[in-house]
Amino acid sequence: MEYYFRIQKAIDYIEDNLGEEMSITEISSKAYFSAFHFQRIFQAILGFSVKGYIRSRRLSEAAILLKETDYSILQIAVDFQYGSQEAFTRAFQKQFSVTPASYRKVQVKSVSTLKRIDLLEYKGKMQGDVNVDKPEIVWLPKTHIVGYEYKTDLNDEKYFEDIANYYSDFGINEYYLKIPERIAPAFPYGISCNYRDDGRFSFVIGESVEHSATELDSGFVNMEIPEGKYAEFKVTGSVGIAQNTWRYIYGTWLANSNYKRREGPDFEVTDVCNSVYPDKMLLRIYIPVE
Repeated sequence: MEYYFRIQKAIDYIEDNLGEEMSITEISSKAYFSAFHFQRIFQAILGFSVKGYIRSRRLSEAAILLKETDYSILQIAVDFQYGSQEAFTRAFQKQFSVTPASYRKVQVKSVSTLKRIDLLEYKGKMQGDVNVDKPEIVWLPKTHIVGYEYKTDLNDEKYFEDIANYYSDFGINEYYLKIPERIAPAFPYGISCNYRDDGRFSFVIGESVEHSATELDSGFVNMEIPEGKYAEFKVTGSVGIAQNTWRYIYGTWLANSNYKRREGPDFEVTDVCNSVYPDKMLLRIYIPVE
């Protein structure tokens, strides 16, 4: 429940400053989360990105001003942080399929706006159907990984599509054969790391090894899974179920469990020999907790 109150404080800050320039770092600080994990939790709970929420709310309030005031379109654009009337018009038309001028002239009576969110109304909601068993809390030893580094982005869940493509690329190019001294072939790790405040992060696909490699081909990196406590979620089913499990973890489980996410990478381990992509996947997801 604490997570919802913390996120609501950030939402309240956004609402109080819709006409001001805001950074993700400023917003996330109101919820006492790092910028990256704030964005991840926000999107998992609400189903859209922080930037998407700000954009939709600004345009929704702008639509009200267009109908209820005689402020110029340029003034409304400037008041909601648009650099020009043209930029505002493009954004408004993309959001509502009508230009601000046409909307004001009553050629369109109403548009579907986004109202200010009370997070308690969203409590426990998530995208898609998922039936997730209670995780097992396990202690993992330090593990050395050698893998290939890919780059992706949290915004609008772009990473789900990207990561599926990265696994395919990793297999097609047989990158696993370039990993020295593999301990457990056919059990690739997918590790989220190198988090950036703007939502960018690295996704490393690799395998466990005896020790860090001294020489690596271009694109490969050494990584270390820290020793510690993890919540382990077992996933059996389609890629969609795996993705919904990630949404559940950040949108529901962390917010309602007695555990807090600690520093460190998230990762998943896939049992390749017993998986058939994309309908029958067997994997385990690990979240560092305390």
